[in-house]
Amino acid sequence: MKKISDDDIISSWKDSRVSGQFKGNVSQYLKVPKKGCYIDRRKRAVINREYTIARIWSIGGETGWYYADWLWELRGFIDKVFGGVGTRRGRTHKTQIHAGDALDFWRVVYADKKKGKLVLYAEMKLPGEAWLEFKIINNTLYQAATFKPHGLMGRLYWYAVLPFHGFIFDGMLKKLI
Repeated sequence: MKKISDDDIISSWKDSRVSGQFKGNVSQYLKVPKKGCYIDRRKRAVINREYTIARIWSIGGETGWYYADWLWELRGFIDKVFGGVGTRRGRTHKTQIHAGDALDFWRVVYADKKKGKLVLYAEMKLPGEAWLEFKIINNTLYQAATFKPHGLMGRLYWYAVLPFHGFIFDGMLKKLI
C-alpha cells in the first residue's frame, strides 16, 4: 500500500498489451510514417522548457489532456462501445512515462524527457493507425497527430475528426506552455 500511495508501482495490469491493434514489439511503432498519412502539425513558442516538459509528462490519466477533457472522455466512451480499451487504463505514475507504458487509450512508444520528446501510438479502435507526438526544439513545442487510414472508412474518419483537432490541439498546446 505504501508503494501505491507513493506512486512507486513498477508495473500494473494497465500496462498489458491487450489491444487488438497493437501487435508485436513497441519499437516497430517508433518511426511514425509519413507516406500515405494525414498529419495535423501545430507549434507554439515555449516560455519555460522545464514547465512544459513537466506538463507533457503528466498528460492523461487523472490529470487529463488539459483542454476539452469531455471530448477525450467521449472518444474513450466511443472506443469502449466498439470493444476498445477506452480511457479506463489511465496511467501508472502521475509524472513518469516510459516506453511501453499505457496512457489512457495510447501506448508510449518513445519518451525522452531530456530531449523533450514523447511519441504515443493509439490503441483505440480506429479505421487506421494513429500517433501523437510532442517534441521541443529550440524553445518551440511541436505537436503532430499522424493518421494512417485503412481504406475509405479511414479517410472518412480523418475528415470527421479534423474539425475537432483545431480547437482541441490549439487549446492543449496553450495549456502545455
